[in-house]
Amino acid sequence: MVWQELAPLPPVAVPADNAPTPAKVALGQRLFNDPRLSRSGQIACASCHERDLGFADGRRVSFGHDRQPGRRNAPSVAMAGYAHHLFWDGRAATLEEQALLPIADPKEMAFSAGEAASRLRDDADYRRQFAAVFGDDRIEPRQLAQAIAAFERSLAPARNRFDRFLGGRSAALDDQQLRGLHLFRTRAGCMNCHNGPALTDNGFHNLGLHFHGRARQDLGRYEITGQPADSGRFRTPSLRGVADTAPYMHNGVLPRLDAVLQFYNVGGGKPRAPAHLPADAAPFPQPDPLLQPLGLERDELAAIEAFLRTL
Repeated sequence: MVWQELAPLPPVAVPADNAPTPAKVALGQRLFNDPRLSRSGQIACASCHERDLGFADGRRVSFGHDRQPGRRNAPSVAMAGYAHHLFWDGRAATLEEQALLPIADPKEMAFSAGEAASRLRDDADYRRQFAAVFGDDRIEPRQLAQAIAAFERSLAPARNRFDRFLGGRSAALDDQQLRGLHLFRTRAGCMNCHNGPALTDNGFHNLGLHFHGRARQDLGRYEITGQPADSGRFRTPSLRGVADTAPYMHNGVLPRLDAVLQFYNVGGGKPRAPAHLPADAAPFPQPDPLLQPLGLERDELAAIEAFLRTL
């Protein structure tokens, strides 16, 4: 991916065939919060993406249908409108595509988009709302996806202290936060992956948290592409709002921001490849060359954390 300088967030780009309107966003918000999109009628999109928790859920991994635990942490959807790939493994290319996949996942909502749409057709109020937005009351899966995606694009955060600083208000950050920003840009190497207005390179990296060959194995992007180079790689999340979305990493293994910074300070996870792999084993993930011990002192880590909390 192309490196970008830090900058205020631009408006969210929208596809030509799904322009937002207030009515469409309101419909999407209703669908996002409606547990009738799940087979049990008990799980909504908002069950794992709660507004009060930065549109994440505060759990290491989420649970879904019949209280089944997933294997991945629920990422915040507040910045989903700026992502080039959705899900930790990047399996969805658009928000419209992403919106329907949890409905059909047997461990999440365990339904199907078609069944969910059929259930909503029995609701006269929903039929009126869909007709007002889409011009008819058929309620099709494609309309569900478009409305939910329109709502998710509306979640882009408002200008914050960091945006005011980027806009020229130098006093918006205090001395410790400024020092943290300087370290973020330089010795800490954070901007190798967290750059640009959205503070993400929209790429995939192996941090050594794949548990290859063990019960908790998760090889991320490789499971989608089948490319050996993708083994153990996961999508770089945006750092916008990061202080509100603990725990961290694709598996929620790091409970706090200071733990994340310590993890990077020691050079990330460095599991060793076994001497002999079975012939049918997935490729052992290769260490990301960007992960190197940083040697930062405690006060420097505290400064970076102070800066991250302004985002």
